[in-house]
Amino acid sequence: MVAATLHDQGLGTLLFDLLTGSESQDRANIFDIRLLAGRLAAAIDWCGSDPAVAGLNIGLFGASTGAAAALVAAASRPEVKAVVSRGGRPDLAGDALPHVTAPTLLIVGGRDLVVLDLNRAAFDQLGCPKRLEVVPGASHLFEEVGTLEVVASLAAKWLLEHLKGATVPGDGRSSPAN
Repeated sequence: MVAATLHDQGLGTLLFDLLTGSESQDRANIFDIRLLAGRLAAAIDWCGSDPAVAGLNIGLFGASTGAAAALVAAASRPEVKAVVSRGGRPDLAGDALPHVTAPTLLIVGGRDLVVLDLNRAAFDQLGCPKRLEVVPGASHLFEEVGTLEVVASLAAKWLLEHLKGATVPGDGRSSPAN
């Protein structure tokens, strides 16, 4: 639903799982941020090697542990121009947090108190342009009526703001949102 909203706003999307079906059966893999970030970095590399999308600005959207993976990948990839975390665990990005330069939006449900505290702690470690948005009445998975729509709207606005006019690495030109 979020990917559809982003697409409706003119943003290209690549939607994929960071684990294979069999890998996701092992709960340890879900928290293997190095593995998840490596998969995301491989997807970023693939985008850079495809002439149809090479040179376009990249924004990352991650949920739960995928948000930590997005932040770790963004810390080492200057082509990442924006990050959105939905109900994420940015705290699991650890030492990468101070190295993230891409503007980062953390979105947390107002009823997800433990994750909200973890996001506040991670927020303090980020040195990039950042914002923490709390969606009132939302739990961790944003299953309450209308809450995922709020997430999609916040994400689209953030990505459009930070991807339009961002400089493409290496050529000094600006690129439209992608």
